[in-house]
Amino acid sequence: MSATTAARSGGPQPIEIALLASVFVVAACGLVYELSAAALSSYLLGDSVLQFSTIIGTYLFAMGVGSWLSRYFERQLPAHFLRIELMVALIGGLLPAVLFIANAYVPVAFRLLLYGLVLVVGALVGLEIPLVMRILRRNIVLKDLVSQVLTFDYLGALAVSIAFPLLLVPQLGMIRTGLLFGLMNAAVAVWALWLFRHELRRVGAHALACGLALFALLGAFVFAEHITTLAEDKFYQDRIVFSETSPYQRIVVTRGSAGHRLFLNGNLQFAERDEYRYHEALVHPVMAAHGAPKKVAVLGGGDGMAVREILRYPSVENITLVELDPNMTRLFTEHETLAALNGGSLKSPKVRIVNTDAFQWLQQPGDMFDVIVVDFPDPTNFAIGKLYTNSFYALLDKRLAASGYAVIQTTSPLVARKSFWTVAATVESVGLRPTPYHAHVPSFGEWGYIIASRRPYRQPDALPEGLRFLSAQSVPLLFDFPRDMARVPAEVNRLSNQTLVTTYEQEWGKVSGHKE
Repeated sequence: MSATTAARSGGPQPIEIALLASVFVVAACGLVYELSAAALSSYLLGDSVLQFSTIIGTYLFAMGVGSWLSRYFERQLPAHFLRIELMVALIGGLLPAVLFIANAYVPVAFRLLLYGLVLVVGALVGLEIPLVMRILRRNIVLKDLVSQVLTFDYLGALAVSIAFPLLLVPQLGMIRTGLLFGLMNAAVAVWALWLFRHELRRVGAHALACGLALFALLGAFVFAEHITTLAEDKFYQDRIVFSETSPYQRIVVTRGSAGHRLFLNGNLQFAERDEYRYHEALVHPVMAAHGAPKKVAVLGGGDGMAVREILRYPSVENITLVELDPNMTRLFTEHETLAALNGGSLKSPKVRIVNTDAFQWLQQPGDMFDVIVVDFPDPTNFAIGKLYTNSFYALLDKRLAASGYAVIQTTSPLVARKSFWTVAATVESVGLRPTPYHAHVPSFGEWGYIIASRRPYRQPDALPEGLRFLSAQSVPLLFDFPRDMARVPAEVNRLSNQTLVTTYEQEWGKVSGHKE
């Protein structure tokens, strides 16, 4: 009986086990690089559905190209596999770091570099599995070979798809996650070097290449924080005082001439210098108009600034803050400097924090509210866009007291005019009365809000003491719209079409400084 026949008739051989384990690692690494590119592009370019779709499509196409090219690799398959593993390790592992730096230093080249790297990594990953299958074919019959390789391939993909958002990115960050899996690819190359040492020519050269790749990736892993700081210091310009990656977003707080500024996924949320204008305009026109609100809900607004303004009203008995990201509410509760910006509002005994999705929260039975403040980021993608749909506003209506007011931050009626009036039309479509107004916030420009209510809105006669921006005399000015911001025809934003996301992207384009 030949050695090959013996291998086929017996249990799995060590080389088979090692190579199948390599398939698991290769699949896991490949998916990490794909997810990293898609997540980074959605962070930095917006519209997560578009970015994930195009990145995944490009990556799968490149894998197909790599699989087709594998037919031209006929001799020295273990050597080719080893070289490809090292290239995937270096290019894929360094992909997040390179993209971060490119976005900060050469933003005009970001898209070209993004898709170029995705094509290269995808093609290399597409080469890996066919080569492994051809190497394994020496010892495993074809019917078992395909099923075993695909099983390990899918298991690796499953493991990473769960770990990437829940464990890897929150604990390691995007750059270190990429580098960790680059090291795993390099480890596969080292394992292949050991397994096939008797077949390889120039073993010393291969060993040197493995050593250099491991050294480069380990060095980058150790200095990952410096790489992130290098990129973010250039991108944000001001000194970074806090940065963290949560399962939902990248949170960065800077300090400079405008005081502290909060960025989520690179988009400005507030500047200490003028945030009072935004939050006073958001909160007081509805709170003061109500008269004596007791129960208030804030959807979004995890920084606590809106809650700070609501607490100026003695009639308020309780405030429910619904914020998806617990890292945000924890940061603005526990960080001494940032908690000072909201006056320690999140520590108030009147405040109850609920860390969940606002859409799901509204679907559950619960209290009715006198005032609901809706302070979500702008609709840059479909995940956020659902919070601007008629389905969402219908749920909002059910939790609003008969005499209550809801107020919605609604992007710029000057820059994104049609987007602004799309929200008004959507509010109107569920039977609520929209009352639009606007205020000038230097960090954002002209900014818009919409009041939603069942009863006609009546402007307040008085406001709390100590406001820096608004007065009873200036409130009527907020409701005056000049001709270049006046209402235009707009379509209702529905879950089934999410037209607002497309309109928003078209109107804002590459304009910087908006609140996303």
